[in-house]
Amino acid sequence: MDEQVDPVDVVRAGYDSVSWRYRRDEEPAGEYGPWLDALVARLPGSARVLDVGCGCGVPVARELAHSGHRVVGVDLSDVQVARARRLVPAGEFVCGDITTLDFAESEFDAVVAFYSLIHVPVRRQPALLTSLARWLAPGGWFVATLGWSAWTGIEPDWLGGAAPMWWSHADVGTYREWLAAAGLVIESESFVPEGDGGHSLFWARRPV
Repeated sequence: MDEQVDPVDVVRAGYDSVSWRYRRDEEPAGEYGPWLDALVARLPGSARVLDVGCGCGVPVARELAHSGHRVVGVDLSDVQVARARRLVPAGEFVCGDITTLDFAESEFDAVVAFYSLIHVPVRRQPALLTSLARWLAPGGWFVATLGWSAWTGIEPDWLGGAAPMWWSHADVGTYREWLAAAGLVIESESFVPEGDGGHSLFWARRPV
């Protein structure tokens, strides 16, 4: 990729292009379902949850809002955020780059980041993880899919859209180190297969 091209712009344009191909309005929870059920079981009533890379709000924000929780979603894509506001009217949605935003310390009872941090340039991820940990209340949960093997690359015409898509992630051992450095305690880690590879699924908490 041209070094003068900002990968943030590539990701934004990519999701603008494939929003409905990526997720239908009535998409079922699918693989997210057990993860969300496990999170809801851990949350206090009417918890405040940050959904990083919320997309169109389906299924994460939708399921959490239906469970009575207060969701704040952040996404780069104007198209995705407009859909999220329509599909999950109980949620609050911000269109922006999570690496440039700030929230109050201890503002959230949980931070969810499914298949989103792997679109953030890997050099920015340690600082972002530190911010996400700071925004968690003591005892709050961080649950995310991250890289298993290190890779940065681009796929043209992703999902048949008119724009490419870009990813960047470290390996699972590096994420263990970064989460610990951010002050989070890893409660569990597992492998989520996808095609010939896969991702890591981390559950971590901010200490009480």
